[in-house]
Amino acid sequence: MAIIARHLRRAAAAWVVLLGGAAAAPAQSVGLPAPRLLTTMPMGGKAGTTVEVAVTGEHLDEAGDLFFSDPRITAKRKLDATGAPVADRYAVTIAPDCPVGLYEARVTTRLGVSSARAFAVGALAEVVVTRPNRTLAAAMELPLNSVCNGAVADRAIDYFVFQARKGQRVVVDCAARGIDSKLNATVVVGDAAGRDLLVERRGGVIDFAVPADGRYTIKLHELTFKGGPAFYYRLGVWEQPAGTPIVRQPSTRAVNSFSWPPVGLPPQAPLAEVEPNNDGPRAQRVTLPCDVSGRFFPAADVDVYEFEAKKGEEWWVEVASERLGLPTDPAVLVQRVVKGEKGAPDTLTDVLELADIPSPVKVSSNGYAYDGPPYNAGTSDVLGKLVVKDDGLYRLQLTDLFGGTRSVPGNSYRLVIRRAAPDFALVAWPLHMELRNGDRNALSKPIALRGGATMALEVVALRRDGFDGDIELAMDGLPPGVTAHGLKIPAGKSRGMMLVTARPDAARGYANAAFVGRATVAGRPVTRPCRLATVAWPVPDSWGEIPSPRLLADVPVSVSGTDLAPLTITAKSPVVEATAGEKLTVPLVHRRTSEFTGDKIQMKAVGAGFETSPAFDLPVQADKSEVVLDLKALNVPPGEYRVSFLGGGVVKYRHQPEVVAKVEATSEKMLAEVKSLEAEAKRAADEAQRAPPEKKEQMTRALTAVTARMKAATDALTATRQQLTRAKDAARPRDIADIIVCEPFTIRVRPVEKK
Repeated sequence: MAIIARHLRRAAAAWVVLLGGAAAAPAQSVGLPAPRLLTTMPMGGKAGTTVEVAVTGEHLDEAGDLFFSDPRITAKRKLDATGAPVADRYAVTIAPDCPVGLYEARVTTRLGVSSARAFAVGALAEVVVTRPNRTLAAAMELPLNSVCNGAVADRAIDYFVFQARKGQRVVVDCAARGIDSKLNATVVVGDAAGRDLLVERRGGVIDFAVPADGRYTIKLHELTFKGGPAFYYRLGVWEQPAGTPIVRQPSTRAVNSFSWPPVGLPPQAPLAEVEPNNDGPRAQRVTLPCDVSGRFFPAADVDVYEFEAKKGEEWWVEVASERLGLPTDPAVLVQRVVKGEKGAPDTLTDVLELADIPSPVKVSSNGYAYDGPPYNAGTSDVLGKLVVKDDGLYRLQLTDLFGGTRSVPGNSYRLVIRRAAPDFALVAWPLHMELRNGDRNALSKPIALRGGATMALEVVALRRDGFDGDIELAMDGLPPGVTAHGLKIPAGKSRGMMLVTARPDAARGYANAAFVGRATVAGRPVTRPCRLATVAWPVPDSWGEIPSPRLLADVPVSVSGTDLAPLTITAKSPVVEATAGEKLTVPLVHRRTSEFTGDKIQMKAVGAGFETSPAFDLPVQADKSEVVLDLKALNVPPGEYRVSFLGGGVVKYRHQPEVVAKVEATSEKMLAEVKSLEAEAKRAADEAQRAPPEKKEQMTRALTAVTARMKAATDALTATRQQLTRAKDAARPRDIADIIVCEPFTIRVRPVEKK
């Protein structure tokens, strides 16, 4: 399936032709509207408390429940004095037994369940910035052992003050990027006058030894002084016992951490690095297999381990550090050691060098460009095989290529040397569109399905210790009316696909799905979870903003129950049969609910065995079409294959056109009421003018009442007409490029009959 990305680029070029030179026009919208939760304020709470949370987002039409990835966190709509729900406000209750950590928050909407936003549960007291604190004079008092929730404004600094005693050890920890914020925090601890004492600009923690009793300041701002609601933070300030390790606030996990740890690895390493072990004479002796924890500390640290090995042995060497969430780049050098005689120096022969674990599939050329997905399943960590060619003593040297000038005690690693344990790990993300040059998007795409839609998820496997077999993909526990079909990862390959389909009549629903891969490893069946990745913020054009990908804690699948897919493509028969070597014709049925720019879209087959078939044009305005697949040219052997077609098209999307008709009907009804009241008011005015003196006051009161009713009706009509204007503007057709996926079907290839 590596050709999918190339196909989408070619298809995108075709769309430019269809658009008649639109490449010179402003950037085109990419991706149909999807519900996205963008901020919660506050971003967390203390276990055992209830906190009021305000939310914001995109396309949160008819927002309903706020819910979380753990049932121990619950939310109810906030009600006003009349008992009506307050828009975007919730009372969130965190159970006392809810563990400290990060959870996913989401909102139910008309379009399905929104994208997630990290929500933190802590053990410290929680406060919220409720007034501007952008000067030292307006600094907010922050008690020790608390967490403050806030957001920095553009070109601004937030000021805090705290009291401390001489000899106290105070930790200042700002959670930002690790809780989905756009904030690259700069944190400064200063004296009472605001003079800087300690500064942290790289997202680290400040370990402050209080020099004297008194008042101290904290200044917090974005590295480049950006700001806004998306630049939020949780500033923790607590007293830390001397000599104890600092446990920072919880953080989301990077996408590449899906491949760590190996199954069966204990949480803690049984061995620990023993310093000094920086060179051969002081090398730490270990016995294979081994599992060691250590640190890249101090700056330019080199850790050396020695072990005996026998000719013919094969050992797998794995180092985790970046996958632990650290800014490190481990490198391993293994050398054979021949001890020098009579004081002569040892003879060292290089045997193996290991550095990065490459991504199993092609990624963006610079991490976020339009020529690949904004996700990278590779890592700067280490995994490789050591083949021992001679009996003897071997020396392993471990360094951090980024650690030459950094002295960070928390930059740890885990070194594992083991016999082969073949296995695999999986990660997936919604397929991203690669449009024209200059249009580079990285969108958070929740699995929120329109009726009749099929969403494609790319699935990537990291194969461990030589495993090379087929991996079948499955997704269970789906909402009613939703099915999922995996396009397997073939032997020797690293990419597959999961296709999730909602029936056109699927009712509104939500479920937390189980996404897994299954394989036979060393003769036994193995099932492994597939993690889902997302980008923390939707980035329509990553020329101006680098995406921030991360792993999700769960796999939510939802159905709108209202909106329909612009185009549903299905095979006329769910199973199509042919004999090996023949040409196979696949009849397709189209169900269109939107107009498209152009009369055709380019499609490509996906699924093992069929990915090299030529692209074809699908007549988007037609109700049916046929696709011819040449089984001889594809060299497809007999068997059953799961296949789909996908491509890109430009949809003339209209947002809730049914609202226009509804508001128009309301407006007409209100207009009739206003006209009726106008006539009634005119009659009342005439009657008041002709009334005898004894009835003058009564008729005047009646005129005043009907005039007030007419004014209220007129105001309501004006508001409704304004609502109608907004609805018409929203429902105006807009060109949106999106991925069109055919519902998968089965091709059954029969063997040629022997004569």
